[in-house]
Amino acid sequence: MSENESIAISLPSAQPTLRVVPMPYDANHNGDIFGGWIMSHVDVAGGVEAYRRAQGRVTTVAVNSFVFKQAVRIGDVVSFYASVVETGRTSIKVDVAVYAERNTQESRVVKVTEAVLTYVAINQQGEKRALPTAV
Repeated sequence: MSENESIAISLPSAQPTLRVVPMPYDANHNGDIFGGWIMSHVDVAGGVEAYRRAQGRVTTVAVNSFVFKQAVRIGDVVSFYASVVETGRTSIKVDVAVYAERNTQESRVVKVTEAVLTYVAINQQGEKRALPTAV
């Protein structure tokens, strides 16, 4: 058990933006889930929040930070919590925190990663567009 796993934490009280259970085909030969699998789900969760704020199409333009703290294992319930942290004229910065509920008798929760991504609102032609006024 790593140092981070010994600290008892719980899931955030908000509803997750996305919740997924990784399967064996998502893992390497050691049973750890591929980082790319986690990254793609982070982008989906961040995109959901950016889409809501933009009230329409968005595209990912940057992954500002991405730090893995724990491995994800086959059978973990992985929850992605996304929130808008900053907006510009066309851009939306989203923080995504990822937690795994270990598939064990004690149902331990660990923080897997946290990432910050930037999205840009686009129109149907794929061109930048201004964000609507926040409601």
